[in-house]
Amino acid sequence: MIDDPVVEEIRAHRQAHAARFNYDLAAIFADLVEREKSSSRPVINRPSRRIPEKLKTDISQQHSQAKMSTVI
Repeated sequence: MIDDPVVEEIRAHRQAHAARFNYDLAAIFADLVEREKSSSRPVINRPSRRIPEKLKTDISQQHSQAKMSTVI
């Protein structure tokens, strides 16, 4: 694997940030939300993409068929 200094720096920052909160995901998330709120940078909130009903039905049928084929 190639060592990328930029990736290593980002990982070091992420590790230090997590260590500050004793690796508590809820605390890390709360801190990130607070940073986002207090930042002057714009935050883009994209709406969730809805899966069309027909596609949901097709996926569900494929999943059911796959389960049946593993049972047989």
